[in-house]
Amino acid sequence: MNSSHNQIKHDPFAALRIKEFLFFLSTRFFLTLAIQMQGVIVGWQIYKYTKDVLTLGLIGLTEAIPFIIVSLFSGHVADTFNRKFIIVLFTSLLTICTAALLYFSLDTSTIIKTYGIGPIFIVIGGIGVIRGFLAAAFPSFMSQIVPRELYTNASTWNSTIWHTASVIGLPMAGFICAISFSTAYQVNIILIIIAVLSLLFIASKPLPKKEKIETLMESLTAGIKFVAGHQLILGALSLDLFAVLFGGAVAMLPAFADKILHIGFIELGFLSAAPAIGAVIMALIIAYIPPTKNAGRNLLVSVAGFGIATILFGISTNFYLSLFFLFLTGAFDSVSVVLRQTILQLSTPDDMRGRVSAVNSIFIGSSNEIGAFESGVTARAMGLKASVVFGGTMTILIVAATAKIAPKLRKLNLDSIK
Repeated sequence: MNSSHNQIKHDPFAALRIKEFLFFLSTRFFLTLAIQMQGVIVGWQIYKYTKDVLTLGLIGLTEAIPFIIVSLFSGHVADTFNRKFIIVLFTSLLTICTAALLYFSLDTSTIIKTYGIGPIFIVIGGIGVIRGFLAAAFPSFMSQIVPRELYTNASTWNSTIWHTASVIGLPMAGFICAISFSTAYQVNIILIIIAVLSLLFIASKPLPKKEKIETLMESLTAGIKFVAGHQLILGALSLDLFAVLFGGAVAMLPAFADKILHIGFIELGFLSAAPAIGAVIMALIIAYIPPTKNAGRNLLVSVAGFGIATILFGISTNFYLSLFFLFLTGAFDSVSVVLRQTILQLSTPDDMRGRVSAVNSIFIGSSNEIGAFESGVTARAMGLKASVVFGGTMTILIVAATAKIAPKLRKLNLDSIK
């Protein structure tokens, strides 16, 4: 009996046996493919115009500020309105924004000739708003598709699909950018439309009943209060926030490709995809061997490993070594992503998932963009290589500090809170 129970518990494909979850993953795959491609396209396009590393950092900041501003409200919306409708609506709006970027990329566009890159940044800000709403709705909707006992397995496959799309999308963007920016944006639009169509095969889910009636202000702040009062969630989110804030080297890849490694579009695409390849391989390992038993220790070790790999990338001047070190950053990051998502899913009440997901997105989603700005500032001040080494060093110091001041996180066993 025990052997049979353990076999079911550790079935690596359990969540994939749910038909609607497969359509959910299809939506995630095509949407992520488009967004990852878009990041490379916009980065290359703006760097081509400016040749300025700080401007690359400003791309992230321009997206992060509106993302943060709308996040609390988007969490309230995700807990108040139909989550499938929210995803369909804002994914459709993303299509419109991408169409605007397509227009700007055309040789016939008079807007860029007249106003420079300003209009591109305006659209990027709009995409930040859209991402804020999607970040709250997607995890909340996923929890309505799979049962509680499969949250870890579903999070693993969700992460796997996200990184697989990155593996494909980033080098694809490099290849297509070599043809033209406008062609790349056209492919983007097609992928987003496919994502919306996949979502239509999933039935709408009723919203969980709220335990109490709240005012708008109470609803907006409920997610923050919940996270602030939950030591494990707060510790896990804070660790990832500062690690990504200081340890992200990806935003500077166009400049690394140009000034350090002396490579072109296609090689940049492979560099950009390397973290995702590492993440996919690690996620497949996690599907078979869940890292839940010593989750806290595994989380700290993985973030420290991320910092070390970042430092080694900063030192490297060889394309293949740089590729390998970025691969390692993705592998280590995959462990922390799955553990963080599982902690959130297991610890959050159903009627608060949108708001807690929104707080998570403020911590994690925006930290990538703000981290990109931090990378741009430090690259301008210290130089490219020194700025990346500094970021990796800060990541390791943060892990050491977290291990000391958060013993509950260090000792966490996720199996005990299931």
